[in-house]
Amino acid sequence: MTRVVVAKVWEIPPGGRKIVVPFRGRAGIGVFNVNGELYALRNICPHKRGPLCTGELTGHVAAAGPPSAGHADLTVSGEGEVLRCPWHQWPFEIATGRCLVDPKARVKTYPVRKIGNDIVVEFDD
Repeated sequence: MTRVVVAKVWEIPPGGRKIVVPFRGRAGIGVFNVNGELYALRNICPHKRGPLCTGELTGHVAAAGPPSAGHADLTVSGEGEVLRCPWHQWPFEIATGRCLVDPKARVKTYPVRKIGNDIVVEFDD
């Protein structure tokens, strides 16, 4: 297991992110602080290879019905837990890399640790 220091803890506050390029290739990774928990994702959307980690941070959206019904009653929970690709808005859970619109699509995730004041990402050689 290889460890790489990607930031100091104060560089990525809750709700923040840092994109690290290069990291195991030209696309790099995004390191996210979601409510004090750190996550790292590969910066490539599996849909069309867009720069995923530059996308909008949102929450999980749920609807009681289709928006065209006029009473969809949209609710948002877990603000900042979902990352939307800037190219086509595909949503991914930051904690798991799971795509919320296509269960076959996933983005690579990496283990992240705090070691002292360092944020460290681990990967297999």
